[in-house]
Amino acid sequence: MKVSKAQSAENRQGILDAAARLYREHGLAGVGVADITRDAGLTHGGLYRHFENKDALVREACARAFDWSIAPLDGMEGRMGTGSEGLAARVTSYLSTQHRDHPGEGCPAAALAVDAARAGSDLSEVFAQGIERNIERFARVIEGLEPGEQPSAEGRTRAMQMLATMVGGLVLARATAAGRPALSDEILATLREHLVAGSERP
Repeated sequence: MKVSKAQSAENRQGILDAAARLYREHGLAGVGVADITRDAGLTHGGLYRHFENKDALVREACARAFDWSIAPLDGMEGRMGTGSEGLAARVTSYLSTQHRDHPGEGCPAAALAVDAARAGSDLSEVFAQGIERNIERFARVIEGLEPGEQPSAEGRTRAMQMLATMVGGLVLARATAAGRPALSDEILATLREHLVAGSERP
């Protein structure tokens, strides 16, 4: 039975969504093609009608994961605000137990940075683009800028510092959650307090 263009596009998107979630939950090495196609409700052969090989799927799935984590936040200025209040809201959301406990729905930088570092230049470029977008977004929030406005060098520096602290803190909180849950909670709470206090300075 011939598949329509609309159905083919839907199948492709289903594969990307499944892969983006599973890779963040289990890491690149922990997910096979069979896991992805089963989750997407498709056959093994169906995957390779949409992607040249597994490496191509990994790159597109990681890009999709960054789209998931960035695109909704790009439109949150009205709800979360900009400046110190908007920044505090984003920090609180990122360094939350909800985000820690559900990596498949969260930030790909925290979930897959080590995998990306080992995977070669093509995947590294996907991550570089996603992280650059995060830096720009946080810098605009820090300085109260509109989408598309260019942040200052100082705003960009502060955004890098904040992003690195948030990602590193989330990685440590996840790594300690099963063995020392109290320590994991303490890491999140300490960094939330530190970053929110820092966001209030001019």
